Amino acid sequence: MRRRRTPLPGRDDYLRAWSVTHGGYDPATGGVLVRCWLGLTCLLARPLAALGVAPAAVTVVAAGLPALALAPAAAGGRWPLVAAAIVLASAVLDSLDGAVAILRDRVSPTGFVLDSVADRVADVLYLVALWLLGAPGPLAVAAGAGSFLLEYTRARAGNAGFGEIGVVTVGERPTRVIVVVAGLLAAGVFPALREPAAAVATTAVLAVAAVGLGQLAVVLRRVLRGR
Repeated sequence: MRRRRTPLPGRDDYLRAWSVTHGGYDPATGGVLVRCWLGLTCLLARPLAALGVAPAAVTVVAAGLPALALAPAAAGGRWPLVAAAIVLASAVLDSLDGAVAILRDRVSPTGFVLDSVADRVADVLYLVALWLLGAPGPLAVAAGAGSFLLEYTRARAGNAGFGEIGVVTVGERPTRVIVVVAGLLAAGVFPALREPAAAVATTAVLAVAAVGLGQLAVVLRRVLRGR
């Protein structure tokens, strides 16, 4: 006798479950873009969840995919456009692993840790792509350090009782991904400007990470002092 599959939750149920897994953050407060993005990730994740794909498998693919962008980023001509498409695809997949976990009721601490580690691996590969594109090495290292410091501060704050999201800063990972994609696109469209495009994009990653860290520090100081 075939086992009947449990129906996948609807959009409203998905959003409620997403809120629970993100520190009680209400998607409605994030504006139209946040709600549209969550609706899109739910829609794209449903076929994967229906097929029984493991969330961890999506996480691993999303982390490794940026490695395929390194060769196109280092090549000349229009090849950085291919790298931009790969980076964008990896970012979309990174959003789908959590959605698949929610839809399949497979949310777990192990998945949370794996997703965090995978994000940092992908972050490094994004900056390596910009370095291969022509960004100065020290600048790429500084941008990576700034991004890691922002994420580490948020994680440690969570251990101190701060909510998982708490404050959405300008330096969040989606912003950094958009900057990387923009740099790769600019280099692909204007090959003669590949090195300046790489330097500007890397500088922008460092800048948004620094500003985001400042925003997070201000809110952390206020909230933690009030506890």
